[in-house]
Amino acid sequence: MKAEATAVGLDWLSTAGPLLVWLIVLSFVFIECALIVGLFLPGDSLLFAAGVVLAQHDVEGQAWALSGVALVTAVVGNQVGYYVGQQTGTRFIARRGGRMLNQANLDRAKSFLDRKGFLAIVAARWIPWVRTLAPLIAGAAGMNSRRFMLATAAGAVLWVPTLVLLGYYAAGLINSIPWLNSALVWGSVAFFVVGTAYGAWRYRQEMRKPVDDEAEAASA
Repeated sequence: MKAEATAVGLDWLSTAGPLLVWLIVLSFVFIECALIVGLFLPGDSLLFAAGVVLAQHDVEGQAWALSGVALVTAVVGNQVGYYVGQQTGTRFIARRGGRMLNQANLDRAKSFLDRKGFLAIVAARWIPWVRTLAPLIAGAAGMNSRRFMLATAAGAVLWVPTLVLLGYYAAGLINSIPWLNSALVWGSVAFFVVGTAYGAWRYRQEMRKPVDDEAEAASA
């Protein structure tokens, strides 16, 4: 596999190593699930790209192990977000004129949780902007902690392994077609890098806007 990676211009992946993949994935998954900045990170593409990159090393066991550890990390991250929501509510999140951090999006996420309850927390894993807001709102709303834990664990089981292993086995299936394999790897990594850079820029733009005082007063 490494020789084939070199042949298609991917020899840098051999030096990057699976350890780097683990560090990036676990850090980003925790941030996306626990902190509001995670709203702007490309979690789905990261998990898929991680599987693709691990496939270049032919480490199937590590792909499964990363899926398990990242799954636990996602659950822990959401528990942190739930705790923050319990302690602070959703104050200071909505920004006046914010494109993502605004009261309308908070209300939409809260309405989704109110209507679907347990299933909303499970499904939230697949809805990027809800994925980060759901734990905060659930904590602020006083959702039963055990029920929240079960829902977020079920969602993580369906989310993390699906994307990591899909990336891994998709890359393996097309390994016999070097140019297609190269396109998949470069495309996955590029999408993640560009998405992260854009997300960081968007987050800075949003946080520069003033807190929506009316939204803060309503949530107090």
